[in-house]
Amino acid sequence: MRGYHLDPHPDANAAQQHYAIVYAPKRRARGRFPANNVKLCDTIEMAIEGHAPEQKMFAAELIGPAKSSEGCMLFYLVRWLVD
Repeated sequence: MRGYHLDPHPDANAAQQHYAIVYAPKRRARGRFPANNVKLCDTIEMAIEGHAPEQKMFAAELIGPAKSSEGCMLFYLVRWLVD
């Protein structure tokens, strides 16, 4: 993943890949989002269905959560599901 390195050990309780709806006031943000801005979805279809750019809600594929150096739980952007 570009620029981010999460625990690579296969037996570790590492961050998982998820489909989600992300509240992002600036879509071109840094590529990481606090957990309280993320609503996880069971399927890619559910994430795309919740995509509402007029409300700043964007469908995305994320990796996380992972604890930041400040102690916040973050999700990292893999890709936006809708352009």
